[in-house]
Amino acid sequence: MRIILDAMGSDNHPDPEVQAAVEAARLFGDEIILVGKEEVLRPKLAALNAENLPVRIVHAPEVLEMTDKPARSARRKAQNSMAVGMDLLKAGEGDAFVTAGNTGGAMANALFRLGRIRGVKRPALATRFPTRKGYCVVLDIGANAECKPEYLLQFGVMGSVYAEEVLGVKQPRVGLLSNGEEAGKGNDLVKATYPLLEASGLNFIGNVEGKELFGGDVDVVVTDGFTGNVLLKASEAVTKLIVDTLKAELMASPRTKLGALLAKPAFDALKGLLDPSEIGAAPLLGIDGLVFVGHGRSDARALVSAIRAARQAVENDLLGKLGTAIAERLATQADKE
Repeated sequence: MRIILDAMGSDNHPDPEVQAAVEAARLFGDEIILVGKEEVLRPKLAALNAENLPVRIVHAPEVLEMTDKPARSARRKAQNSMAVGMDLLKAGEGDAFVTAGNTGGAMANALFRLGRIRGVKRPALATRFPTRKGYCVVLDIGANAECKPEYLLQFGVMGSVYAEEVLGVKQPRVGLLSNGEEAGKGNDLVKATYPLLEASGLNFIGNVEGKELFGGDVDVVVTDGFTGNVLLKASEAVTKLIVDTLKAELMASPRTKLGALLAKPAFDALKGLLDPSEIGAAPLLGIDGLVFVGHGRSDARALVSAIRAARQAVENDLLGKLGTAIAERLATQADKE
């Protein structure tokens, strides 16, 4: 397996990427292709004694910054590290592409370089949220701020395939994020999407709120990218607040420190469950290639997790199964019409 890693993506590039490439090559034994400025990457790679590892560098002279306007920069910086990496993916020189760079830039470059799976109207970013019973796939979390009902229908199809093939969930329960469980609740987009999902043949359980999501009562939650991104960032902020508050309170006195020591295994388990570095990156579903997008603040550990997620998607033939599911959905719609 060959994983292409954008070496110029994260906020602190390229150090986390170079370290992650070396660690992943040691851990998995796969070839890791680092894409970025060769004159910067080569001495950093040499400093990690990686000469005997399957890590190679492909030069990309330009970098997409977080402040760049996605579509314009994707065209003007045609040799940016995302573009070069996705060209390698399209040419069959890699099996998946991972970046911690600008989400809009990843979306724009993926559309320009790889295109969409036939029949997909809009790609969507999907991620796993921890729940009381495991994980829930939520999409879209930021690729499409404005959506139409038919986009959300396809998100439900793609999310269901991802949950089944990557997470091993049989007959995933699909819910529509809303401000109430009743069918009539929600804004115009939610109300118009509900009957489409209801008639889709998916295991649609109706509208869901946050309590169903985090309670583990649903396996796939569908929403627009604006709402999904707000949900994601609010959840991360609340998680950090809880962990920081617990830490401060437990270190407040000798007695609470003793209690913290005794409860350390439980707190470690909680921290692992809530740690976004465990997920690593979100797949950009609907693109005709396996593209994973991580957080700009990703460290080497998060990027190794992202590479692990990409490997899992390759092993499960996620791209092929998404294409088949979308084709079947289009055929069913055509028969109805």
